[in-house]
Amino acid sequence: MANLFPETEDMIWTDSVGPETSEDHGAVFGRSWRFDFEAGEFVMTPTRKLVAADEKDAWVIWCEKTIRTPRYRHLIYSRGYGSELEELIGKGHGRPLLESEIRRMVSEALLADARTESVDQFQFEWEGEACRFSCRITSVRDETEMIESVVMT
Repeated sequence: MANLFPETEDMIWTDSVGPETSEDHGAVFGRSWRFDFEAGEFVMTPTRKLVAADEKDAWVIWCEKTIRTPRYRHLIYSRGYGSELEELIGKGHGRPLLESEIRRMVSEALLADARTESVDQFQFEWEGEACRFSCRITSVRDETEMIESVVMT
């Protein structure tokens, strides 16, 4: 029987073209498209072409999208993808407990990816029932970035 997924020479990744792998962690850094989370759409050039993101930006976009995507809601994602921050809504817990849970949930979600080395330096700012937080993410390549999000409690 013929192979349904044939591999030809032009389909095989090479070191110069394909994603890079870190030997010590097995992390695969690939490319993606830039996404504007405020507008909720992909970034386009004036000629309406998608703007590519480099390997670091693709990882940062993955981190932000993971935090913003509710876990278990969309069948297209694996059960390990997304965060459980929505579970904090309406629980009536005190701020110290909520901040601890946000720290735990965000760290668990982002450390599920082999590209992420650490998640730390959380900062919280409360505005009524909304908790705006930021944290520093570090990749296995020692690249860092600050990301932020909001949780309604």
